[in-house]
Formats: sequence, C-alpha cells, structure tokens
Amino acid sequence: MGGVKDPRDLRSHQWYGTDGLRSFSHRARTRQLGYLPEEHLGKPVVAILNTWSDINPCHVHLRERAQAVKRGVWQAGGFPLEFPVSTLSETFQKPTPMLYRNLLALETEELLRSYPVDGAVLMGGCDKTTPALLMGAASADLPAVFVPAGPMLPGHWRDKVLGSGTDMWKYWDERRAGLIGDGELAELENGLARSPGHCMTMGTASTLTAAAEALGVTVPGASSVPAVDSGHERMAAASGRLIVDLVGRDLTLSRVLTREAYEDAVTTVLALGGSTNAVIHLIAMAGRSGVRLTLDDFDRIARTVPVLADLRPGGRYLMEDFHFAGGLPAFLGRLTDLLHLDRPTVAHPTLRAQLAGAVVHDAEVIRPRERPLAAEGGVAVLRGNLCPDGAVIKHIAADPALLRHTGPAVVFDDYRAMQRTIDDPALGITADHVLVLRGAGPKGGPGMPEYGMLPIPDHLLKRGVRDMVRISDARMSGTSYGACVLHVAPESYVGGPLALVRTGDLITLDVPGRSLRLEVPDEELARRRAAWVAPAPRYGRGYGALYTEHITQADTGCDFAFLSREGAVPDPYAG
Repeated sequence: MGGVKDPRDLRSHQWYGTDGLRSFSHRARTRQLGYLPEEHLGKPVVAILNTWSDINPCHVHLRERAQAVKRGVWQAGGFPLEFPVSTLSETFQKPTPMLYRNLLALETEELLRSYPVDGAVLMGGCDKTTPALLMGAASADLPAVFVPAGPMLPGHWRDKVLGSGTDMWKYWDERRAGLIGDGELAELENGLARSPGHCMTMGTASTLTAAAEALGVTVPGASSVPAVDSGHERMAAASGRLIVDLVGRDLTLSRVLTREAYEDAVTTVLALGGSTNAVIHLIAMAGRSGVRLTLDDFDRIARTVPVLADLRPGGRYLMEDFHFAGGLPAFLGRLTDLLHLDRPTVAHPTLRAQLAGAVVHDAEVIRPRERPLAAEGGVAVLRGNLCPDGAVIKHIAADPALLRHTGPAVVFDDYRAMQRTIDDPALGITADHVLVLRGAGPKGGPGMPEYGMLPIPDHLLKRGVRDMVRISDARMSGTSYGACVLHVAPESYVGGPLALVRTGDLITLDVPGRSLRLEVPDEELARRRAAWVAPAPRYGRGYGALYTEHITQADTGCDFAFLSREGAVPDPYAG
C-alpha cells in the first residue's frame, strides 16, 4: 500500500476494526475460515470475482489463474478472497448469455457493495462477462483491475490454420454446399478449439478485452496474452499486486472510466475491425460511468479511424499473431494522434506513459497508417425509415459489392421457422433478395440472440454464393462475417418498422450513404401499422419477466433502466 492509506480508512475496517459486537463476530468468523489476525487485519481486502465453471471452455483455466492473482495480492500486502460469480458461456447458454449480462452486472455490483471489500480483481473474457463485470464494478465504484481470460491457441485442420467461430461458419457452409463431408467435419471438431481461452479471432471476446485494456483497467498488454501462455499467469499475478496499490491510492473506477477513456475504447474497437457487439456493450458500460455514449459517437469516430489490425474475420491473422506483433500497446502506438493520452490508467499516471516504448514487431499484422486494411473504422451506423433509432453493419467483413444494394425482402418471423424453410426452393430466393428476420431483438428474442448471420439457402451455396444482404433486430457473433445489418431499432417486438416489412418489399442498403430504407410509401406503412398487433409476452414470471419489463433497446445499450439511471445507493451499515 506504500503507506498512502491509513488502514482505518479502509472500507473493510467497518467490518473488522470497530469496537462492537458485529466486528467481534466478523473477526471470529474469519478465524473460522482459518485465518490468523495478522493475515488480514489492517490489510486491504481484495475480492477476486471469478467466472470460472466446468461448462465455460473460455474460462476453464481461471480456477488456476485465481491462485496467481491471490499470490500477487499476498505479495503486495493485501488479503485476497475469491468469489464465484455467474459464468456466461457463449458456447452453451441458451437462448443467449446476453439475456443474463445484466444479471451478472447486478450480482457484481451488489456483491462488492455488501461484503467487506476494498478493491476487486475481475476475471472474465467470454463475450458478455467483460462488459457485465465492468458495468457492475463501475456502479460499485471501487478500485478494480480486469484480468482477461485470454485467447485460445490457433486451430488446425490438415494444412489449414483455423480461427474459432469464423471457420466454423465457413466450413459449415462448405458442408451445406456439398464440398466437404461428415468425415472432414469430425476432424474439424477436433481441431477448431484446441485449448482453454476465448475465440482467437477479433470476435466479441477479443474486441471487449481490447476495449477494457484501452479503457485503462488492465495491466498493459493483458488483453492478447494467450490463455495457456506462462505470461498469462504472470499477468494475473501482476494484476493482484496492482490492485493493492490502487486501493492504497484510492484510485476508483470513476477516476479511470471517463468520457475520454470511452472515446478511446471506441477508437480502438473501430481500428481493430472489432465486433458489432461492442457497440451495445460500450454504450451500456459508459452509461454506468455516467457517460452518455451514442451511435452517433461511433459513426463520428469511425469516419476518422483507419482499420490497422489484419485479423480475422475481416483479415488474415489470429490473436496470437497480434500478441507477438506487439499487442495492444503497440497497436495504440499507431493511433496516438487519435487518443486522449493524458488520461490515467490503473497502471500508469497517463495513457501516454503506458504506451511509451511500445514497438510493432510485425507490420503485416499491425499495419502502418499509410497501409491500412480499410480507410475507415470497421463498423458503420445506418439510419433510415427501417431503423429510425439506428442499425449497424460490420462492412469490413462484407462483400463490397453488396454495400450498395436494392433487393426484394424475404421475411421470416421466427428463427426456428426460418431454419426449417430457408433451403426450400419454392421460396424462390435468389442472391439479389434481402433476407429479413424479426422477433429477435432485446425483448423479442428474448435477449437479442446471435441470429443475425442468417444462413444462405443451400441451393445458392452450391452455386458459389457466399454473401447476401441480411437484416434483423438480432446481434451476430463477432466471429461472423457477411453483409449483415444488425441491431435494428426499435425492434419489431415493440412495433418498430421492421414489424411492417412484407415479403416482396424493396429494401435499399447504402453503407457509404449510411442509410437503410424500406421502399414503401408512408401511407401504406401507416395502414400496416394500424393493423399491427403486439405479440404476446414471452414470459409470465421469473427473471425473464423482470428482463422484459426493464430492458432498454439496442441503441441505448440493452441495460436495465433501473440500473442505468442516476441515483444514490448507500453503503451497508456493517457495525
């Protein structure tokens, strides 16, 4: 603690240090846990929030990494306590872990508030865990450090290097096209994901952990350390040491998570060609920090930021390549004129100091400014009569020929029905059609599942078609690709214009012009709206009902309204 903070000023002192019955009880119960007084009294208590579980392959190594965090906390003079929190596994949890992001955020906030905790180490990485942990910790506003789970090893199949997620979609389409069979698919199952860790493409997990590092809440370079690399354990131990120092300096998250930090996170995501999911999550995270971040901010920044990371799904390389090319510090070193360099991070007085000396070791993976992968940021924000509150498209991962396109709609009201019928030649779907899915937004999904990369009909795949314009109020995996318009707001479930589209209507997508239009006269749309009937509620009770009653739309972050609004929350009385 460097002698900066008097132990009597620690938050945990309210539980342990006063002369009263409750403090006596708290000390006695800590003896019950097996700890000596000198092991914890007067020391900062550090909560290690661990999202490990047996069914989360992205986090299956975090049980061991928590021990490294504890080692660092002990070394720095703190007292670590590990707390298991909800695990949100993108690979297994249905209908989508997005339904439960706010539940983990709420759990994080209330756990940190209700226990004798002076600071926190947040352990996550799989898509929704990063924003959830940081949203909750920002609301609690204690000193905190984030420990990313790290990307898995590159995948391998025969002579091919595979990227998890991205190559799953690719080879599944190859099977549907009849180009590979069950034997090859079985081999791919064994080679696609070869180790613990999250997806090693620039999918949602890598995008959000990079955003966390750009925000300044990790040790430098943490976001790209491979999960099974020994450097990952060293990073975890360093995070444990760092949190004790932060408690001593009383450097709370509110002093780090400023508007400038969030703008730099947006710049980072766009320059990485990162996941569209980051748009929703960063808006929600910023809201918890009292910062109003909007789709217009993303669009404004995107027009000034080049894409410099040649990473899949929009590029060629994987996260291990990015790490050894210099990682995020080297990457941000290419963008210093676009960043707020004088803001603090948890590891340095300024971002400028944090980036000093960072060097790019591979200019193919991290491109120079004069040779970008794309001249503008990888995500575009669309407006128009089909999405009055906005929609997004990751145009860097789409067929350029489709970025200006007009075609007739083929509308699906239900994802399962779409799965059953998409390959039916009787639908008459051509490559020029626009596939439309509704009923998949925050309330309609429920939880806004990753349905947005709608499958291309198999008869078109067999003819070589690999991309089509697809529009939905859903999300898509950050490892996905294609001309997929996502997050259409308001969603169809609440009567957004998407609910009024009919098969055969012409839709115009114009990414350079940032527009998405339904080519139907206003008078006809008014008639359809008058005839529209709201769907029945998805949930009659339980968490789903709570979610439906309080969730906001995609353009405002899909947070719970009662969590994102301003208002005082008192610390509990401990004595």
